[in-house]
Amino acid sequence: MTDKEHIVSAFDRDLAAVQTLIMKMGGMVETAISDAARALELRDVELAEQVRKNDKQIDALEEQVASEVARIIATRSPTAGDLRTVLTVLKISGNLERMGDYAKNLGKRTSVLSEMPAINGSGGALRRMVQLVSLMLKDALDAYIQRDVALAEDVRRRDGDVDQMYNALFREFLTHMMEDPRNITACMHLHFIAKNVERMGDHVTSISEQVIYLVTGGLPEEDRDKQDKTSIDSALGKV
Repeated sequence: MTDKEHIVSAFDRDLAAVQTLIMKMGGMVETAISDAARALELRDVELAEQVRKNDKQIDALEEQVASEVARIIATRSPTAGDLRTVLTVLKISGNLERMGDYAKNLGKRTSVLSEMPAINGSGGALRRMVQLVSLMLKDALDAYIQRDVALAEDVRRRDGDVDQMYNALFREFLTHMMEDPRNITACMHLHFIAKNVERMGDHVTSISEQVIYLVTGGLPEEDRDKQDKTSIDSALGKV
């Protein structure tokens, strides 16, 4: 084996190892999102607390990915194409870490909501929204492994469905608040949860766009048309 072949082989092994970390991280985020939604619907405070605790493992994986990426760049001197792959891995891990944070936020608010009267239908509606985001995440990670631009584009388009579900929930929560002021606090928490899930969809969209960049060398030319038509964020403050 020549020195060049040895370097290429070593790079491939390193890249395979860091991609394994990404898939592990993705699986943990999928579980966190699913568990957070179930905890909210069932008012399961113990499960919500477990989601919060498990976020530390997701954070640790992101740090490990960043460390491995830095080592690969420093020791393997990747070519332009290989460097694009390594940087894509780094950006995907960052998106996954943020999604884990949002799942943790769901757990925090579930603990508060468990002490309040339930808002009819909210748990099931949020669960459906979470299921859509979870499937998008699975497909985005599959698109990354398979280098499937068409699947990545499909995931990117589906984020519009998440936005529309968020818009519907927003209107529903406003209705509950207007009908009975005693619902205001609970509905505010539920709105923030819905917004967290909507932003998870944005991060999945970012992952799919990184896949497109990895395969084609360029990001999509047109920004995706956001379907979030609410205006309450400026009044309520950033999540």
